[in-house]
Amino acid sequence: MRIFSGIQPTGRKHLGNYIGAIRQYVDGQERGDPAIYCIVDLHAITVPHDPQALRRSVYDTLALLLAAGLDPDRCVLFRQSDMPEHTELCWLLSAVTAYGDLTRMHQFKEKSQRQRELVSAGLFFYPVLQAADILLYRTDEVPVGEDQRQHLELARDVAERFNARFGEILTVPRHRIPEVGAKIMDLQDPTSKMSTTTESTAGVIFIDEEPDEIRRKVRAAVTDPGREIVRSSDKPGISNLIEIMAVVRGVNPADVEREFAGRGYAEFKQAVAEAVVEFLRPVRERYRELRPDEEALERTLADGAERARELARPVLADVRRAMGFGPAVRQPV
Repeated sequence: MRIFSGIQPTGRKHLGNYIGAIRQYVDGQERGDPAIYCIVDLHAITVPHDPQALRRSVYDTLALLLAAGLDPDRCVLFRQSDMPEHTELCWLLSAVTAYGDLTRMHQFKEKSQRQRELVSAGLFFYPVLQAADILLYRTDEVPVGEDQRQHLELARDVAERFNARFGEILTVPRHRIPEVGAKIMDLQDPTSKMSTTTESTAGVIFIDEEPDEIRRKVRAAVTDPGREIVRSSDKPGISNLIEIMAVVRGVNPADVEREFAGRGYAEFKQAVAEAVVEFLRPVRERYRELRPDEEALERTLADGAERARELARPVLADVRRAMGFGPAVRQPV
């Protein structure tokens, strides 16, 4: 089974990224044959960006993935822009992507509203490149957060439409979304997903954050009326903290509710804070060891691109041939 997923290099990675995506990447190394992970720097330029900051962010992201447990000997780990096969397949797939489907993408609507100076065509076309990323490797499974479900459905539709028109060339992928922790919410606004694009990062726990700052943010987390530590639609703040606690301890949310029944919010928050600090500590410490050696990080990316190219080229060749590009293949007499 081939597993593929991509991660944006922009922005400091936070607890939601780690729980919803990065931990799945690490788990996928045991199941994937192979597991393929891509730092999608081409996607990062669909919004205004600083070129030097983008280069640094790629190294930041790679060091963090390695610190979290990705092993380049056990997975294929590379930088998207090192692989022109991605952009070529993107253009080829545009021929079987419906314009109407792109206009319905939630993320395009949300991000375009925030871009006052220029809403780029790249932002609109983003899901097609994402489909190419996935389909280029005949991917069976894509570990994603809940917010990427719509984009994956588009990739499935594109693959099915291509196969119906040109023959069974592309694999139709399926998603893998964690049952617990698929959507970690902002500690200050528990109705919104934890994200680095919010105006304030007061409710965002970063993976490389100092322990005392994590404790402060959890203690200041918005809660709800009452004292009951239970999940409920009218208690989004406590529900989010219960979800976080369950994930970092590796238990069910119901187990957390039973353990803290009858105890106050302050005590519960303190326990959550300590659990999160210890959960992130090994990754934070390993990241600080790996990040300074950019030459080693660059070698890792180059090696990963060579391995990715071996997998991608045959698929792109099949797509080109099926669509009528290049010389015809002679049939045996």
